Amino acid sequence: MNELYIEKGGKKLRCGYTTGSCAAAASKAALIMLLDGSEVRNVKIITPKGPEYVAEIEDITRDAEHHSVTCAVTKDGGDDPDATNGMKIYATVSVEPNDSLVEIDGGFGIGRVTRPGLDQPVGNAAINSVPRKMIADSILEVLKERSITGVKVKVLISAPEGEEVAQKTFNPKLGITGGISILGTTGIVEPMSDEAILSTIKAEISIRRAEGNSILLMAPGNYGLKFLADTYGLSEDAAVMCSNFVYDTLCFAREAGFSKVLFAGHLGKLIKVAGGVKNTHSAYGDHRMEILSEVTRSFLPEGYKGNLIEDIEGCVMTDEAVRLITEAGMKDEVFKEVAERIKSSMEGWMDGQMQVETIVFSSGYTKLVETEGAGEMMERLTEDQGRKA
Repeated sequence: MNELYIEKGGKKLRCGYTTGSCAAAASKAALIMLLDGSEVRNVKIITPKGPEYVAEIEDITRDAEHHSVTCAVTKDGGDDPDATNGMKIYATVSVEPNDSLVEIDGGFGIGRVTRPGLDQPVGNAAINSVPRKMIADSILEVLKERSITGVKVKVLISAPEGEEVAQKTFNPKLGITGGISILGTTGIVEPMSDEAILSTIKAEISIRRAEGNSILLMAPGNYGLKFLADTYGLSEDAAVMCSNFVYDTLCFAREAGFSKVLFAGHLGKLIKVAGGVKNTHSAYGDHRMEILSEVTRSFLPEGYKGNLIEDIEGCVMTDEAVRLITEAGMKDEVFKEVAERIKSSMEGWMDGQMQVETIVFSSGYTKLVETEGAGEMMERLTEDQGRKA
């Protein structure tokens, strides 16, 4: 197998190959063995990103009448800690007379789509469009090399461990049942890649839109989901978890057709957005206390001689800064301004094409502040959830 590496954080990390690459390689090898009566132990495909993938072929079996061949490729995710790493992805291939056609489906361990808005329609196997094209292209390449036309090639992708492993993925939350998804847009797995998280966020937004929601509720992480559940009685899947990707999530929402967003989260994350930070990961800078002290300074009386700003900048956690600001009697005006800046930043990123409201909480999941339109949006969301229950 070709070895690909990338540099991240000063470390050399080995890339891997997606489940889509594994499925395409296994499909190609199975068809070659079916047509030629040979045994193939290695097969080469070209990934959508460009590099070749030379896959090792395992577990070769033929049915008694030699109408189909099954083989497997083991998923190697490189240095990426992926749930599907080490799994065997199987392809069973058969051929019958027909107009030229490649029929692709999922077998045991491959999930089924149960909610609209995903890459595949409801009822289809969770084999995404790029892997489907990779499989079809690999099959057509073999047929072309042998000048074979007028046949239908049936490909069944399976993963014996898929049902169990899927519980460690986002599939249950996305409404994909019974197994894993066959994924990948480049064919290559880059270690610690953000692609999987962003793909999941985009898929969740598409689901919300397909279900008829007019307001997108988003939260950075589990703290936000718990706050929404405890405070408003919303189910944990009511909000899209955007992680650190605040700007990207807004872009996906706009692309999906949303014009209203309610953003709820802990001050420690949201204060960065108030300062115009699009990705709240610490790798892109912290600046929490600098932003909070700058807002606070704007409300201090002229000639103020106290140590509040220095004390805030010396805080490690924003909850401690909240205490200092509250004790100084400045809680209402400071955090109202913070909320307005969050709203202004997010609406500015979307060039005024979205209405964004925000709810900010602090320690103990206590609501700190909300923008003027947040209550109305939340009321609409809770009503919508009640109708769907």
